[in-house]
Parts: sequence; C-alpha cells; structure tokens
Amino acid sequence: MDGGGEDDRGVIKDGEWAGWRTWEGSDPFEDHAGPFYFRYDADGTPRCAFRAEKKHMNGGGFMHGGCIMTFADFSLFAIARDALEGQHSVTATLNGEFVGAVPLGALVEATGEVVRAARSLVFVRGLITTGGEPVMSFSGVIKKRGPRK
Repeated sequence: MDGGGEDDRGVIKDGEWAGWRTWEGSDPFEDHAGPFYFRYDADGTPRCAFRAEKKHMNGGGFMHGGCIMTFADFSLFAIARDALEGQHSVTATLNGEFVGAVPLGALVEATGEVVRAARSLVFVRGLITTGGEPVMSFSGVIKKRGPRK
C-alpha cells in the first residue's frame, strides 16, 4: 500500500459495507486481493474489515496467510492515516504473528494504534480478529516519501 490520498477514499453508500471507506482504484493489488474496508468508530478508533471469500482460502479451507498479511498491510495505512499527513508513503517493515485461523464467510477485522509518528517514519501495531478471537498480531513501519504528485 502506498498511503492513498484523501481523494482516493470513497464512502460506500449501501449494502453490508455502507458507511465504510475503501481506496478502490488507488492500489490495484489490494483491489485484486480484497476488497478491504475501513472506518473510524465513534471514539475515533480506526477499524478495518473484509469478508472471507473463496478466493482468500488456502488448500486447507482456511484463509491464506498471504491474504492476512496483505490485509495487515492495508490496515497499517488506515490506522496511520492521520499521521501520514496525506504524503505518499510506503511500507518499510511488516511483521506478523499468526495465532488463529479464518474460515470461509467470516468477518475479519483489524484495529490498532500509531505507536510513534516521527518526521519520516510512522510506527504502527495492531490485531486482526474474527468472531472476537485473535488471528494475527502485527506491527510495521511506514516511510513517508514526500508530497503526492
């Protein structure tokens, strides 16, 4: 993910994801892997989510680890949105610890926080869950690359 600009974020108007936002069109890989969504809870907590589809599953019938990592990467940027100040940004590091599985059809959610926002680096940590159970803890660093062109 590259920290898509504010113009790239559209609010979903209807269906299961009404009121959620997406970066559809700004990151072709995420468009293919997702769709992934984000919003901010009433208290301002960033929340990301998506529904586990057949295309997300591995040969064992559970969500592929690569899909979970891709969602974690998406979540880094949604969690850090304000700290990125609209700048073009890239993932510098992403670490994850898998602790649970995701079945087909499950709602997958991520929440997290900015641990530190420096001039050019933003440190983030989060937790991915399904049905209230942890799936993966993750942390990462985002590098601000400069103004969007």
